[in-house]
Amino acid sequence: MRVSRLVRQVLCVAAGAAFVSPALSTGQRPVKKFVPVPGSGVQTFAVREPVLRVHPGDIVETQTLPGGYYERPGGAWPGEVGPFYIEGATANDTLVVKILRLRPNRDTAVSTHTPGFISAVASDRYTRMLNEPIPARRYVWQLDRQRNLGILDLPASNKRLEVPLRPMLGRVAVAPEGEEAFGGLWPGNFGGNMDASDVTEGVTVYLPIFHEGALFYFGDFHALQGDAEICGSGLESTAEVTFQFDLLKGKRIAWPRLENDSHIMVVGSTRPLDNALRIAAVEMIEWLVADYGFDKWDAYQTVSQLTEMRIANMVDPAYSVVVKMPKKHLPRH
Repeated sequence: MRVSRLVRQVLCVAAGAAFVSPALSTGQRPVKKFVPVPGSGVQTFAVREPVLRVHPGDIVETQTLPGGYYERPGGAWPGEVGPFYIEGATANDTLVVKILRLRPNRDTAVSTHTPGFISAVASDRYTRMLNEPIPARRYVWQLDRQRNLGILDLPASNKRLEVPLRPMLGRVAVAPEGEEAFGGLWPGNFGGNMDASDVTEGVTVYLPIFHEGALFYFGDFHALQGDAEICGSGLESTAEVTFQFDLLKGKRIAWPRLENDSHIMVVGSTRPLDNALRIAAVEMIEWLVADYGFDKWDAYQTVSQLTEMRIANMVDPAYSVVVKMPKKHLPRH
């Protein structure tokens, strides 16, 4: 692929080590700015009229939605931004979304413990137990954007946390297959609420396409989140984000894939957790066979010995697991 000097400069400045796929169809296009209207967020991933139309190669500067959730206890969730319609996208293609820039744009983040809502270690609405519900808590973290730190005082423990931020998007999605509509908490083969902390600045997200235009959604910015998101809440905040959209024409994938300068990754989402791992591992094996020239059983051995595996979330209606293959062990292609 021949990439214009302008596009290369934008990628290098905005993302540092952003990956450029050799199979993409890029063109030099102006940067588009899209500011979503507060209150315009949607609560489901589904087919609906697009809020923006973009072409392959377009760069879009935008932001996640503010809302009452971040301001006060019990405030409403703002929903997700979208969908964006990508011209020329069909169900025979793969959507490519490069996250060129992802930065918090407010000075606080909220993390909540909500009795009976979602939790990996306590009774919730999906997994009932006989123990009493956990107490409701709302932690307001201070975000030092200059030093890239999250700061939280814990007076009951007589402690203070100062930890590096790792901004990520909990939700990147396309409209699901057929007439399906999934609530914002759901992950699946369409992406959605995967809560994978690898979805950060400098990563390329690959999503299967089920409808013309792909119909891309995003939201649920976390300034930081631990693996599995066990309390059901990261450091929830808002952010400015710059995307570049592209297509892999004539190539279909079954589950979301990620790529950065060091790893290729697959995300599998379902319950129980072991099946989410199986989805991601099998898809990784098939990726090595299809794109890197491995024999199937050699790929099985390679994935068995060399991959890292991350529990992205164990709180949502479907759990998500990320299987990560270090690129240093793969042949160049």
